[in-house]
Amino acid sequence: MSILFVADIHLSPQRPTIVRAFLGFLNGRAQEAEALYILGDLFEAWIGDDDPSELASSIKTALAELGDKGVSVFIQRGNRDFTLGDRFVRETGATLLADEHIINDYGTQALLMHGDSLCTDDVEYQRFRKKSRHPIYLWCLVHLPLRVRQNIATSWRKKSAAANSNKASQIMDVNETAVLTVMSKHNAGTLVHGHTHRPDTHQLGDNQRIVLGDWDKLGWCLTLDRDGFHQDAFTLV
Repeated sequence: MSILFVADIHLSPQRPTIVRAFLGFLNGRAQEAEALYILGDLFEAWIGDDDPSELASSIKTALAELGDKGVSVFIQRGNRDFTLGDRFVRETGATLLADEHIINDYGTQALLMHGDSLCTDDVEYQRFRKKSRHPIYLWCLVHLPLRVRQNIATSWRKKSAAANSNKASQIMDVNETAVLTVMSKHNAGTLVHGHTHRPDTHQLGDNQRIVLGDWDKLGWCLTLDRDGFHQDAFTLV
């Protein structure tokens, strides 16, 4: 048996190949695991748990069916789907994790994060993140009319793309001090995160930071089993 980790799927009706590939993953490889961890940005933009779209319905159904087959499903919020809430987890049977979550499996302790909070050099984004995670802001946002939220999501995507195109790549990467601080806080020898779309394993002395790949030209999955962690890429079909 094994535990699987994915992040940054960015599901969207505009990316049907990714949607088909992820549904195939849930109906295939994921069913052979004991647990699946989705570390943020499952969706390109989540407008609220009342999303009536065919995409939202199909993903909820597939996650619920995966759980019915005995696979535990865990989800962290990302910067694109930070409004995921109680209704979503109730309808999928998944467990919603805190932004910083520790696992202990196969003799390995690891800290799981989406990773956006580690990009502290991106001051503009961190201001938005702090505001958008405030409980009052979140409550107001999810209680707006559906059409208004859809328009807001479209606007955010356009603004984010424009802003990122003008930022140096290192600003949008994690800050090493932030990484070491959070690992020390949890006494974690391994940090697993997504968000930066730069799959790799970085050695930090005796510790390691594993970055999950995003699903775009390839799909990516990190596996934890008795042999430790190993990440692989695969063709999206």
